[in-house]
Amino acid sequence: MRIAILSRNPNLYSTRRLKEAGDLKGHTVDIIDTMHCYMDITSNKPAVRYQGKSLPKYDAVIPRIGASVTFYGTAVVRQFEMMGTYSINESVAISRSRDKLRSLQLLSRKGIGLPRTGFAHHPDKIDDLLKNVGGAPVVIKLLEGTQGIGVVLADTAKAAESIIEAFMGLKANILVQEYIKEAGGADIRCLVIGGKVVAAMKRQAAPGEFRSNLHRGGSAELVRLSPAERKTAVDAAKTMGLNMCGVDILRSAHGPVVMEVNSSPGLEGIEQATGKDVAKMVFEHIEKNARPNRTRTKGKG
Repeated sequence: MRIAILSRNPNLYSTRRLKEAGDLKGHTVDIIDTMHCYMDITSNKPAVRYQGKSLPKYDAVIPRIGASVTFYGTAVVRQFEMMGTYSINESVAISRSRDKLRSLQLLSRKGIGLPRTGFAHHPDKIDDLLKNVGGAPVVIKLLEGTQGIGVVLADTAKAAESIIEAFMGLKANILVQEYIKEAGGADIRCLVIGGKVVAAMKRQAAPGEFRSNLHRGGSAELVRLSPAERKTAVDAAKTMGLNMCGVDILRSAHGPVVMEVNSSPGLEGIEQATGKDVAKMVFEHIEKNARPNRTRTKGKG
């Protein structure tokens, strides 16, 4: 198969591993900078152009779309879909997962466990907002934040009010969530491919830090999931419509709760913590689900 990896940086661990795994399985794998693609949008012959040429018809694409380029990146993925190319994650599913508020609303509607959450832009009654999520301590998040950036733990109601007022001054949209103290600064990243949890790791926050992101100095280790945790991860991926994703779960006193569903999960931490060849599994999924482009039907909105 001819497969494209949409990535801005060919030297990133995840991009390199995917390229290596595809090559080992005998595929022709190209790494394409998403932001350097431009599109020829015509009714009879849609195309993606790159470096002055039309790209070939790929059998599949693997989108590695960063949060900061979601709008343009998903437009490029959508153009490939219009050309009959199979995408491991469809453009609409990526967009859905990147909208944190929409994600939580969809997960809530499906009955999937979540922390108590409030959403606000300019609340008249901050004390009522805090009360509705169980009171301080609370976690306050910028809606557009990634990798733990824009996430603040407020230990007291006074601190929470000050932080919320500061974000309001910046005209930012915020989420206010209950602090799951019993999680002990740890979360679980479940890697879901094709409706199955193929790898899972426990991420522990660094001393003095409550955010467990590896980018924030957290550590990772292999973890055994309970049936409820495994089901929660699979259900969350299905709700988002993602064939490949990372589902971040906290172990709370009232069962597993989903913090986030990531449509472009990094592979480095989870491959090193679990010893599993996740990149290979991505290609195994594509081999089962993608057909040669020439046999695919035209057009896909």
